[in-house]
Amino acid sequence: MEYELLGWPPDGPKLRLDHERFSYAGKFVMTNTGKAVARERQAADADGVEDGNEGIVAAIAFNEDRTDERTLWLRYVTVARDRRGEGIGPQLVRRVRDEALERSYERLRIAVNNPFAYEALYRAGFGYTGETTGIAELVLEYPRPEDWTNEQEAYRCGFEEFRDRDLSVEEETFLESRVDGKPPTAERTD
Repeated sequence: MEYELLGWPPDGPKLRLDHERFSYAGKFVMTNTGKAVARERQAADADGVEDGNEGIVAAIAFNEDRTDERTLWLRYVTVARDRRGEGIGPQLVRRVRDEALERSYERLRIAVNNPFAYEALYRAGFGYTGETTGIAELVLEYPRPEDWTNEQEAYRCGFEEFRDRDLSVEEETFLESRVDGKPPTAERTD
């Protein structure tokens, strides 16, 4: 797997992702957001040319906060439907996180709308802030917020936010498996 940073805001490239394989595919054609991708190594075609979008299995779009130049927002994270659950998303998030910190961003934020994304972001070192957006997404932050005295309590509070929602059977089963769970340990970038 190759992880590649394609550009920083406001001069990000356009990505044309297949809407049947990727959630939020239409959001990646905007050029005002930075982009990063995970892709499988691809062989060049018969002419020795590679299509820039070939082999992509995950993508992230991100931009600087409008009111705080030290904060970077991860706007959209998507993993190909047939590759979800392999740890590709958290690994790509960690790569963007590490590059953002090297570029002097002090904080990264993301809003998630499902328990699978919530867990994946915890694996990348993010933590629930206790905030939600106007469209009921939970806001997570890196580094994890310091105002939670009990990290396990914060982790569970986020999952509780999802319980009253209309969830799929898979999401409900996943939530039940996390009732008494501890937050996952943030995994390293390899």
